[in-house]
Amino acid sequence: MPLLDPENWQSPSLSGGEYAVTEPATGDPLGTVTLASAEDVSAAAGAARAAQAEWARAPHFVRAAVLRRAGDLFTQHADELRDWIVRESGSIPGKADFELHVAAQECYEAAALASRPAGQVLPSEAARLSYTRRVPVGVVGVISPFNAPLILSIRSVAPALALGNGVVLKPDPRTAVCGGLALAAVFAEAGLPQGLLHVLPGGPEAGQALVADPQVPVISFTGSTAAGRAVGEAAGRHLKRVHLELGGNSALIVLEDADIDAVISTAAWGSFFHQGQICMTTGRHLVHASLYEEYIERLAAKADSLAVGDPHREQVHLGPIIDDAQLAKIHGLVESSTARGAKLAAGGTHDRLFYRPTVLAGVDDSTPAYAEEVFGPVAPVRSFSTVDEAAALASDGPYGLSLGIVTRDTARGLDLAERVPTGIVHINDQTVNDEAVAPFGGIAASGTGARFGGEANLEAFTDLRWTTVRGDVAGYPF
Repeated sequence: MPLLDPENWQSPSLSGGEYAVTEPATGDPLGTVTLASAEDVSAAAGAARAAQAEWARAPHFVRAAVLRRAGDLFTQHADELRDWIVRESGSIPGKADFELHVAAQECYEAAALASRPAGQVLPSEAARLSYTRRVPVGVVGVISPFNAPLILSIRSVAPALALGNGVVLKPDPRTAVCGGLALAAVFAEAGLPQGLLHVLPGGPEAGQALVADPQVPVISFTGSTAAGRAVGEAAGRHLKRVHLELGGNSALIVLEDADIDAVISTAAWGSFFHQGQICMTTGRHLVHASLYEEYIERLAAKADSLAVGDPHREQVHLGPIIDDAQLAKIHGLVESSTARGAKLAAGGTHDRLFYRPTVLAGVDDSTPAYAEEVFGPVAPVRSFSTVDEAAALASDGPYGLSLGIVTRDTARGLDLAERVPTGIVHINDQTVNDEAVAPFGGIAASGTGARFGGEANLEAFTDLRWTTVRGDVAGYPF
């Protein structure tokens, strides 16, 4: 029996109107969902708050069991869910499989959170028991994007639920199924009590209502830096805790001793995986001058060899860009870059939403596709002569998400990494990596630091409460 039934996606309880879910590769409709209005957000937050109190009191092993079953279900329904991820988000099957794997692991890791030590016994100057205890925040609002919709929803939803919270999830309408409705179906089948998880596809109005709602003390947002700034400002006005995982323009530094035969595949993956629509995408290739010309030639040849097309019906390396607006942004940055002197070594063309992997040579600080986050399959390549220059170039710019360094001397790579402000570093790998056990997040314009993954989830979705207990009522001078 299918997990997802398009006949059930039009909810009479939501009042934001209907939205047609389409397949980017073809433009064909996949189903229709009902969007949430601001009033719907308030109602869902109230229902989640009412259901959360009993869930927080449930034994830890009860909550853990639901999360483990959810993890199993992502595996059991992998064929069906893979198909939806491929068709709705334009992912190749391998990327969809990765999302499903991470989703299962996020649930298993979240299940383990439920039984983690909840606090500490503290020394006290008075004759009393003094201790701290982590308690659920209540209701967590999750706003997730289109590019890795399952991962970027589940990584907040799973730990928040495991730690005793209710959740209101607002997925991007473009990926409302694999970023939202799939989670609702999985957790319902896993036995999550009703009222704890509310999936509300919606636009900016719904997101603004979620951030402003007084019943939702914590917001977990993944999206662009511009949108994240607005969310952070709004949350600050309401004195809310907000976790922001935002954009990036991550650098891959290729030192002069790098194995050029090995690095090209790594470099291509970093820039072209999922059409470059990943926050960690390698947006700047910094290559030692001694390797620069060969690197350009070979990366361009690799780009030209990659197949671009419909990932549901063909075996391809890259699928479609999510929509026309995103494609226009990508192509506009490429064209403005070549107009300012960058050389198009590969790509720079598209057929409908299928954009060719693109390599730009001769870039500098004024090249738009180098200076800005493209969020598309574009690899700007720039040379450097010294390690000091490489460190300065990698550190330049507003972002600080991920960094890759390729060198045969790992100690040298680690030393270089210490000189570049960033949230994530990979030596002898590209910039796109994610594991459920690892803290994830960027600094500066890339977000508010590592707030997802492993024990970071404890701080993200609980409050630390101080409690004291005395045997007799305390006495005071008056």
